[in-house]
Amino acid sequence: MAGGDLRVPDQDLVAKAQRSDAEAFGELYERHRERVYRIAYRFVHNKADALDLCQEVFVRAYQSLPNFQRKAKFTTWLTRIANNACVDFCRLAKLRRAGELDEEGVKEDLRRPGVRPSPKPSEGLEREEIREAVDAAIEELSPDHRAVFVLHSVEGLTYEEIATTVGCPIGTVMSRLHYARKHLQGILSWVKQDENDEAVSE
Repeated sequence: MAGGDLRVPDQDLVAKAQRSDAEAFGELYERHRERVYRIAYRFVHNKADALDLCQEVFVRAYQSLPNFQRKAKFTTWLTRIANNACVDFCRLAKLRRAGELDEEGVKEDLRRPGVRPSPKPSEGLEREEIREAVDAAIEELSPDHRAVFVLHSVEGLTYEEIATTVGCPIGTVMSRLHYARKHLQGILSWVKQDENDEAVSE
């Protein structure tokens, strides 16, 4: 099994893992760790935190494995655990940042939280700065809105799959995704315009 034999279905590995087969769970980890890490990174935009979250997800999965119903899809179940871990992390991080701001004594003339000046294509930011600007815009989303955006736009999950993963109605998923896209519309349209300007200049 060390070679990552994908001919063995996830559900068979889960059944073995539930019987305390550490090698079977290790194979599940090898198969799905990259996807879990990718989801975590899109939430936190930090490699160290994403790696910690990835480990946390599989610890939670291992602890919850006895309660896993094998009629469910393992990847959906694991994605739900990943989503919950990432949302928890983001909420705690937000509370920590709020506490730090309170301790420092924020001046009244600071701009409202969540509002960033809109960059302009004429500023000629490099690709790395553009990526950082997009990541910053995503970070301004609430954990719940960030979850549906990441799962749909990054992982390609359908509305139905997201609803199952985050545990809310499809209508709520659609509403959150619409809000997230609207929030990101300004920064993303700017990036597109910047790319068009570069193409013209070439």
